Amino acid sequence: MSDKFDPFVAEWISFSSDPRYNLVEKCLKLAQILEYPNLNIQEQIEKINQIAKSLKVLLSDVKNPTYLISMLNEYLFETLGFKGDIDDYYDPKNNFLNEVLDKKSGIPITLSIIYVEVAKRIGLNLTIAGFPSHVVVKYNEEMVLDPFGGGRLLDVEDLNEILYQNFEEEIEFSPEMLDELPDDKALIRILRNLKSSYAQSYAYDKAMRCTNMILAVEPDSPDEIRDKGILEERLLNYEKALVYLNRYLEIAPEAPDVDYILEMIRNVRDKINQ
Repeated sequence: MSDKFDPFVAEWISFSSDPRYNLVEKCLKLAQILEYPNLNIQEQIEKINQIAKSLKVLLSDVKNPTYLISMLNEYLFETLGFKGDIDDYYDPKNNFLNEVLDKKSGIPITLSIIYVEVAKRIGLNLTIAGFPSHVVVKYNEEMVLDPFGGGRLLDVEDLNEILYQNFEEEIEFSPEMLDELPDDKALIRILRNLKSSYAQSYAYDKAMRCTNMILAVEPDSPDEIRDKGILEERLLNYEKALVYLNRYLEIAPEAPDVDYILEMIRNVRDKINQ
């Protein structure tokens, strides 16, 4: 299943796999590759530095984590006005840190990345947790915080409510859902968000680039192989679409959408034979 060489994907893999770069730098590189070729990554990092410097001026000598979290919340969400983008949640811009820093609104994952990065600069060690459908932030095992909701403290009831809103009764809460989200998985979540947003706005070429960037890291991902087949069909590349759709059926024969994919394969074959 060889594809045409894409220098942007190659550049992404080289940068994202380099341990010298942190998650913020990789997120900004992602933005540069996909949408903002003239983006100055260091300038964006300096914006985060300036937020932290301004916050430090307001802090007392107290190093109590609860105090630091309270001040972080007050400064980011009340003073600066960062917030969750409820009005246009699926706007692709919400996945790019430079846009979130400029417009001061975003989605859970991008707000959490900025939140944790500012916290680090004031001596507060927080981690990003890959909670299903709604990334959150943890302080040790003591606190679960929601940057999308203004840094509010979440309990199990709140987490169950988030699950219900997104999955109804299909998923029940388990402590593993709050495991730390590794950098590579965070980047893949952002790419999947972007793929979905691009596809919904018929930007299939951009959605395909996101899929290829994910497959370069996870070459055997059934969902990405399926989506690549679907996108090839949307781009009228019917022969390629058949290759990926059939591959999906080989590796995920019990998937819940098998009937839909079989019907798509039949339709693609009909188009080829017309």
